[in-house]
Amino acid sequence: MLTKVNRPPGEIAIPSAWRGEEMATNPDRWLILLSASEIAELEHAAQSFLATTHEIGEITKEKFPIPRFGAHLAKLKEKLINGIGFEVIRGLPVENYSQQIAATIFCGVGAHLGSARSQNAAGHILGHVRDIGADGRDPNTRIYQTAERQTFHTDSADVVGLLCIREAMEGGESLLVSTTTIYNEMLRKRPDLAALMFDRIATDRRGEVPEGQQPYLEIPVLSWHAGFLTGFYQRQYIDSAQRFPDAPRLTPARVEALDLFDTLANDPLIHFGMKLQPGDMQFVYNHALLHDRTAFRDWPDAGQKRHLLRLWLCMAGDRPLPDCFKQRYGSVEVGNRGGIITRGTSFSVPLD
Repeated sequence: MLTKVNRPPGEIAIPSAWRGEEMATNPDRWLILLSASEIAELEHAAQSFLATTHEIGEITKEKFPIPRFGAHLAKLKEKLINGIGFEVIRGLPVENYSQQIAATIFCGVGAHLGSARSQNAAGHILGHVRDIGADGRDPNTRIYQTAERQTFHTDSADVVGLLCIREAMEGGESLLVSTTTIYNEMLRKRPDLAALMFDRIATDRRGEVPEGQQPYLEIPVLSWHAGFLTGFYQRQYIDSAQRFPDAPRLTPARVEALDLFDTLANDPLIHFGMKLQPGDMQFVYNHALLHDRTAFRDWPDAGQKRHLLRLWLCMAGDRPLPDCFKQRYGSVEVGNRGGIITRGTSFSVPLD
């Protein structure tokens, strides 16, 4: 018996259905500049927290009081869930901070948006995005550990946050695109292919497999659930999942649909790019947007190499997700979902 697949009744008009040219010419909609008093408030909160404990993983909204900037972060939650789906907060003087202070401020800001989730099988709730020389051709490599182009994708949490510590010598631009805009364009151009994006498809777990689970996920690229269009996508991981003999095969029609999805995501009129500066904090809503990073060339000096801190966050008051997301999120309970958990995982906050 075939399971009925839910799909939107037509094109979707919501604030996150923007086009890249619109965002590129209106940075006032997404770029926030920190004031001197807000920076001082963040620094004081970090110093006060570290005066009592060095366990950054234990940071909470209550333990990181920022009444002035906290009011803005409450508005940011609404912007992520129901607005354009992203924001960049600029002006944090990270060059003046130790890694510990920078991480504490970033985790403290994150705690006002949601709870941190594990980003790998090792249980790291603070990630380090940098080129470690990993081989991008290895099917178990996480692409963020290379200097290669990432391709548009979502992460396994409600929100992904980045804090830029150092930028690359060349390249490494951050790219964003609206999942809804891609869908609307597919519906106009090829409704037959748009319909295929709601079927379950195999995505490689890249060796991070929870106990008793398959080495791949079966989550649709697009899900229509409770009136929300939610995306889940990483093309390289879809392609590499075909290494498993029992994974559902990619038919020519599905490959054509994925290719059109990628073509639209890479259309410069649909996506847009930004160069994150040291001190920039970027927050992106995974359920409504896809993100990417262009390839980069790094500095020869190890102390200058590109380095970003990353958070995966789960937010209270967020949208419901379909049950198939349990394969990756562990739970679809709002406020308690997301991250990568395998047998023996224990949470930690590595500072380097």
